[in-house]
Amino acid sequence: MNHLVKAYLKFLFHSKSEHGIHSPFVFDLVTKCFYNNSNYPEYATLKNYRKTLLENKNTIEVTDFGAGSRVFKSNTRFISAIAKNAGISSKNAQLLFRIVQYFQPETILEIGTSLGLATSALALGAQSLDTPSKITSLEGCSNTLNIAKTQLENFNLDSVQLIPTEFSNYLNTQGKQQNWKLIYFDGNHSKTATLAYFETLLSTVTNDSVWIFDDIHWSKDMEEAWRIIQKHPKVTVTIDTFQWGMVFFRQEQLKEHFIINPKRSLSSYLFKKIKI
Repeated sequence: MNHLVKAYLKFLFHSKSEHGIHSPFVFDLVTKCFYNNSNYPEYATLKNYRKTLLENKNTIEVTDFGAGSRVFKSNTRFISAIAKNAGISSKNAQLLFRIVQYFQPETILEIGTSLGLATSALALGAQSLDTPSKITSLEGCSNTLNIAKTQLENFNLDSVQLIPTEFSNYLNTQGKQQNWKLIYFDGNHSKTATLAYFETLLSTVTNDSVWIFDDIHWSKDMEEAWRIIQKHPKVTVTIDTFQWGMVFFRQEQLKEHFIINPKRSLSSYLFKKIKI
């Protein structure tokens, strides 16, 4: 916890140091997507999806293939507690929905379904497009995947292809053969696994690819993984929102890194571009 506090204070310090963005691509993303105040009707569905999970007092046995949990001491967990402590926040779910709308990716890969909170945001964003995105979501724990499957069906979001698998097994076979336009990495929050997924999926990259890594400040190891990803020669633009690290491979862009606080109002939006 001390690490997260220090990392967030550092994030706030850097995000207050710049008065503008010099990249039209990033500026448009921030002003038209991050800071889009429209009250989409899909937000009500996201809220209700979360509400039903928070009200679910059943327990399940969780198989954790990742870096473990700072909250849970046992693998027997209340569904409501998983939704409260391990799921994407309401604000980030709304932002993920808007990101899908903004980039309109034909194909989406989610690494880590869990209870489907982020999956529902991806699916709702995909459904709102003229040509809905094809979504594939991977989960190693069959019990949480079953809850997600039921939830998604109950909210008519059953077009998502849910695959029970250990992540690396899928990524090293079918995964690296696909042309993913958007990938949401929310599975194993360890340096080794994150970099392995990154390297495995690099062969799928196009100029328009959008990759989002969750929990980049979760630990010192994850921060180190994030720095390595930033410096990779194929990576051009990266954005640190504290919760997420967004990665772009646009060859027409100069290599730049931005620290952006998406929770600020437009009038006080402050950015920090730093050298890497």
